[in-house]
Amino acid sequence: MSNVCIKNINHEEVVSLAGQVEIMAGQVVSKTLAQNSAVSITLFAFAKGEEISSHDSNGDAMVTVLEGTGRFTVDGKDYLLHAGETLIMPAKKPHAVYAQETFKMMLVVVFPQ
Repeated sequence: MSNVCIKNINHEEVVSLAGQVEIMAGQVVSKTLAQNSAVSITLFAFAKGEEISSHDSNGDAMVTVLEGTGRFTVDGKDYLLHAGETLIMPAKKPHAVYAQETFKMMLVVVFPQ
């Protein structure tokens, strides 16, 4: 059992989160930074036109757009987020993500304990 809680990113080094994932044509690229029963932290890079279809989660999901613009649909309502903006998608509510242009985001999901 490792004592490293945050992985796949350099420790004690100033980094750009957006620089940790690359846009790849026709893909949604993800990099998991932390995953356990309490929290999940993942970086995503979306090519234009890519999406994550509607689904729900047992935990509250907080997205922060790092670069570009993404469209988030939560319980049927659309939200357009730009770099630096954050949205909370409540647990158990269906949500989806669509890249109307290339964009990158960080997703933090906090699960009930």
